Amino acid sequence: MAQGSVSFKDVTVDFSQEEWQHLDPAQKTLYMDVMLENYCHLISVGCHMTKPDVILKLERGEEPWTSFKGHTCLGGLWLTWN
Repeated sequence: MAQGSVSFKDVTVDFSQEEWQHLDPAQKTLYMDVMLENYCHLISVGCHMTKPDVILKLERGEEPWTSFKGHTCLGGLWLTWN
């Protein structure tokens, strides 16, 4: 089986504000724990990256949902427009 590089985006799940509000406290805690652990694991194996916004938000105690306002999805890529 061929192996390739793994990026942080490969091991993340993004929630909209509405989706985030539907999670119960235990699900939110699990999400935060897993996201921080995934980031730490990638760093520990030498993956060099700028700290993702979601990690910065979690470290500040903020809700990590993503605002998709001003963005559009094209082939799985989120593009910003003004």
